Amino acid sequence: MSKYYDLKDVKEMAGGDEDFLKVIVQTFLEEIPPDVKSMNEAIDNSNPSLAYQYAHKMKPNLQLFGLELMEHVLTIEAWSKGNDKEANARKSGERIATKVHLAQHQLKKDFA
Repeated sequence: MSKYYDLKDVKEMAGGDEDFLKVIVQTFLEEIPPDVKSMNEAIDNSNPSLAYQYAHKMKPNLQLFGLELMEHVLTIEAWSKGNDKEANARKSGERIATKVHLAQHQLKKDFA
């Protein structure tokens, strides 16, 4: 089964402490999906500054879990600064939501 995430950096951060690793995963599961939802609502409501706040807040966690979504986060940040189109931000938000959703379900299975 292919993984929708990569725990290499998470494991390095946890330093072999399995309980800490589980806390990091649980924190991701509790915080990131609602933030993605709020970010996409901000995009849908043409609120670039709020979308930027959520995208920027999630950036380290998306990287930590190896989701390879940086270009999409940067697109949303660029839109918020007037350097990209809202349609591109919307597509990037959808891509982030899809990948986080897949990772979320895989993480729940793997850490149940």
